[in-house]
Amino acid sequence: MTEVQNPFTPHESVVPDALTTVLLGHNAFQFMRAGVELGLFDLLERSPGASRQQLLDELGLQERALDILVLGVSSLKLVERRGEGYFNTQSVADLFTGGHWELVKAVVGFEAYVTYPGLVDFTESLRDNTNVGLRRYPGDGATVYHRLSEDPELLQVFYHFMGTWSAVASKHLINYGDFSTSRRILDVGGGDATMAIAVAKAHPEVEVTVLEIPKVVELARKRVEEAGLSDRVKVVEGDIFEDAYPEGYDTVMFVHQLQIWPQDRIRVLLGHAHAVLPDGGRVMILNSMSEDGYDGPLMAALASPFFAAVAGEGGMLYAWEKYEESLKEVGFDSVLRTRCTDAITPHGIITATK
Repeated sequence: MTEVQNPFTPHESVVPDALTTVLLGHNAFQFMRAGVELGLFDLLERSPGASRQQLLDELGLQERALDILVLGVSSLKLVERRGEGYFNTQSVADLFTGGHWELVKAVVGFEAYVTYPGLVDFTESLRDNTNVGLRRYPGDGATVYHRLSEDPELLQVFYHFMGTWSAVASKHLINYGDFSTSRRILDVGGGDATMAIAVAKAHPEVEVTVLEIPKVVELARKRVEEAGLSDRVKVVEGDIFEDAYPEGYDTVMFVHQLQIWPQDRIRVLLGHAHAVLPDGGRVMILNSMSEDGYDGPLMAALASPFFAAVAGEGGMLYAWEKYEESLKEVGFDSVLRTRCTDAITPHGIITATK
């Protein structure tokens, strides 16, 4: 009997690991999600070198289930075994020491419960150039944000994610944003007021007004009151597309807002801002950005399907130059790019003057 020689070394595969991760990416995410929701990574942060029996006891899993979990997180280089103990790999450990772990957990919840249902329609959304995936969410609101406001549990997941994400991004806004000439700021679509609160705390001479849809207003007002800033941070109701913006502001902020919309809708928002700003007034855009050649970064690419298939009428994490073109088209000039160079996300600020 002739023995067939295996040309591959142990664990070597015809399909490279990088391609396997793409092909079975949904499954890869589920291991990350399970590790987060079961508390595996938190356990290994508290007890590095935890034994197998400790994992079984503290995670509440049986043998087969733990074997599946360990196989996945180890193969994905999230957890490693040394001798008889288990440890978070350095990349995961760095998220804890860098203060980013709560953001990671919020992203996992957002992807699992908010993003995934609508991404079934990603290809159809590209074909139709609009957010076909919105049909996966109950309700008749024009955006996923309107529909989530009808589901208290999902809304809580969404605003936990946005609040955590915004708390990280607010540091970039404070560190890199130029508020030296700002005294009254309008925060368009300011969500739960995380950004407005951060700016007000950092700049005691500044007043900020958040413009939001009715079902978000009470949440934002509660956050402002808890922060003790009701005298300098106001929250008003309004349709950011249909209603004229209130006047008397020298700065208009769009934070994590413009990536939701196609460029023609973005120009409507920027046009509203231009109309109410005085000469010398400024608009500030804080977003994660793609490079002008649309060749990266990876995070900008992988975050874009949610905006293309679900969020609004079809958006993405646009390149810097797309925002700059729209700003100039509605009348702004002196456009300045500022990269947030110490960010773990591809954040940047675009400032333009009327």
